[in-house]
Amino acid sequence: MPIRSAFLAVGGISLDEARATGSAIISRADQEITLLDLDRAAKAAREAAAPGFLNRHVLHSIPLEYRVDGAKTLGDPVGMKGVRLEADYLFVTCLAQHEDILTKAVEDANIEIIDQMASPLAGSYVLLDGEQKMKGCVLANIGAETVSIVVYDEGIPVSVKVFPMGSSHITDDIALGFRISLDEAERVKLGRLSGQMYPRKKVDDLVTTRLVAMFTLIDKHLKSLGRRGPLPAGIIISGGGAGTGTISDIARGSLKLPARLAEFRLSSDAKIQDATWAVSYGLALWGLTGDTNTPKKNFRAMFDKFLQQFLP
Repeated sequence: MPIRSAFLAVGGISLDEARATGSAIISRADQEITLLDLDRAAKAAREAAAPGFLNRHVLHSIPLEYRVDGAKTLGDPVGMKGVRLEADYLFVTCLAQHEDILTKAVEDANIEIIDQMASPLAGSYVLLDGEQKMKGCVLANIGAETVSIVVYDEGIPVSVKVFPMGSSHITDDIALGFRISLDEAERVKLGRLSGQMYPRKKVDDLVTTRLVAMFTLIDKHLKSLGRRGPLPAGIIISGGGAGTGTISDIARGSLKLPARLAEFRLSSDAKIQDATWAVSYGLALWGLTGDTNTPKKNFRAMFDKFLQQFLP
């Protein structure tokens, strides 16, 4: 099947986030809030965060909370009345150089990019359900070189973060611990080599030490968000490193949160059930929320439609 256009997932260590608050004085004489006021508050938030965008590309601008005259609104503030509107925004960014190289590679393959999305958000489409997102959870994807997380609360992604540590570091630890080659260490990690030369207890200790270090990074980040405690749905673990050791038990002990492995939330008749395709499936579902048959149209409208699910 020839592919002419596509949605693009952007991941890797260059992903980061920034937060800012913007405000606007209600423009109408009757003090009723309109979409224009929301746009002005969003623009003010982006301008406040702009100094941190040097050499970076903004992938997503997600409204986290609205306040009218200092009082938090429960939902969309359009139609409410007040004097001053404030909006807290999460900006998900990536290095512009990284995005440019990735875009060029796709376009060199004669594929038109319709829009772009951060990989952790795309994966969350098919690895988390609505209840988990509403109650609060963290989805952690353990890759070879990085651990990427997305934190949900009240249905909104409140944080997207990538840490420079992954399952390949476990392989490195085993190689150093037993003074063996990386190929041999990988087989030990996967349980394909065992015996007196590689005592199970020492292997488990090496794996556990590295996993604890990973979850310590996540724990520190959750504390910085002020949301370490109230995440009743806990941590959901995915990625190629998710099958390493008793990872759920280690996560539970490190974070003091419920922990389990992610389930691929697709119908039983889906042709592919491998969770490594989660990001691709997530992009496809995102594409279904927009008018993908007319990619020359205004993609801002498509993105606005996508963001409606994140509005508080």
